[in-house]
Amino acid sequence: MAKDYPALNERLTRFIGEQHIFFTATSAAGARINLSPRSTDLFRVLNDNAACYLDRTGSGNETAAHLKADGRMTIMFCAVAGPPLILRLYGQGRVIARGSDEYASLLSVEFDDTEPLGARQITRIDFDLVKTSCGYGVPLMGYDGERDQMDRWAEAKGPEGIRDYWADKNMVSQDGLPTGFKP
Repeated sequence: MAKDYPALNERLTRFIGEQHIFFTATSAAGARINLSPRSTDLFRVLNDNAACYLDRTGSGNETAAHLKADGRMTIMFCAVAGPPLILRLYGQGRVIARGSDEYASLLSVEFDDTEPLGARQITRIDFDLVKTSCGYGVPLMGYDGERDQMDRWAEAKGPEGIRDYWADKNMVSQDGLPTGFKP
């Protein structure tokens, strides 16, 4: 039932585009495994072996810490509507710092120069294995829309409040690993 591919193909890229949620998994030696759900509205396939997402402020910055320490990353999509399928991207991830030339270029090309309040960084994965599996055990679920709490939270904090929050909550992981983030 599982199939391995060296890269995305048109069918798998289309599948990614039809999903509303994906999950990132990272870890580093001596650290807890981090698994985070994210909306696909800020996810972009860059080519057959690379993808990125615009990362908004979260309660922590585990992914950045793990990528800085180890680099390994898995991204998973699973169909909760339509035909069953699970798709995983296995590779090396890295964080692209907000304010860098690479960040500005990706923001322009991939996100129409639209940076939501609270945008923290762009996370990129370069993958060498794409793996699919059946997804028969994933329940069918409906999609009601995106939540607006992140936008409301960021608006209430304002740019200064967000920078203060980053300094307090996003500089080290829960296991004390540095994230490399600069507010």
